[in-house]
Amino acid sequence: MTAVPQLPDDPLLRRVLLALLGMQRQSWEQGVLGHALLDLGCDELAEVVARDSVLRQTPAGKLAEIEDTGVVNCGAAGEALLWLTTRDHDPALRAALDRQVDWLVSRAPRAEDGTLFHLEGSRQVWVDTVYMVLPLLVQTGHVDEAARQLDGHRRRLFDETSGLWSHQWGETSRSLLRAAHWGSGSGWVVAGIARALRSLGERDGRFRADAASHARTVLDACLAHRRADTGVFLDVVDGEGSFAEANLAQMLAYGAFTGVADGWLPDAYLERARSLLASARERVDALGFVDGVSGAPHFDRPGRSAEAQAFHLLAAAAEQRCGRLAG
Repeated sequence: MTAVPQLPDDPLLRRVLLALLGMQRQSWEQGVLGHALLDLGCDELAEVVARDSVLRQTPAGKLAEIEDTGVVNCGAAGEALLWLTTRDHDPALRAALDRQVDWLVSRAPRAEDGTLFHLEGSRQVWVDTVYMVLPLLVQTGHVDEAARQLDGHRRRLFDETSGLWSHQWGETSRSLLRAAHWGSGSGWVVAGIARALRSLGERDGRFRADAASHARTVLDACLAHRRADTGVFLDVVDGEGSFAEANLAQMLAYGAFTGVADGWLPDAYLERARSLLASARERVDALGFVDGVSGAPHFDRPGRSAEAQAFHLLAAAAEQRCGRLAG
């Protein structure tokens, strides 16, 4: 008889995960679900996610695609498949992973300097890409390519004055298409760097030092805009009149917990990370939905999203990891 898939012991986390499993998901949302399952130790479910991503792999190599309009979102699904190849040595799984990595490294549309575009049929660079590709590139040994992607995206989208990231850049016009400092955008950067550095360990000290320093800069810039009345942030972090949004708090909590656990942030960030996660935890409803986040499918109004569900779980797992390391 097959064992029942393992679920978190914590009742609230179990509700959040079950709600997430019942939500519709695009490729990157399937990817961050896989990350959360791996971090929580839900191996049976992580295997299901990895195998399903191969079922939906496109001829070009993009994993977990449904609409096939994205260039890089598929990269988030690669980590669970990479993990599965260490357990199941089926050559077909390894070939699927190799096709995904080759797509990102060699064949995906990109600018002249190698910076990846975000959408098929466009020449747009988006901040989201940092999370979608950095971890998998590092995990598969392409650290130089990860450094190139972070640098190319940073030169186009990072606002040095504010310490925050803009959302979208047009390569043809050589200008920002959306200059707004979208909270989830800076969150993708902090979380993406944190996940990449966790995989990097002590290898390639130059990239580690540069990426860690940048993640801390963005984290601190965001924290300066945290709202005392809600404990979270505005959707446009420094944009008065924007709606209150809780997923950035979860993304930053994940980044801070991970940075402390991996040694590139001081322990003083633990209290801030716990406070951020606590503010988001207050928004979990009876069904397990994290309410009041940048909502799917267009992420332009308050609502719910699969990525916010996953980041609640990721932040909680990172907090548990800090506790285990401290113990």
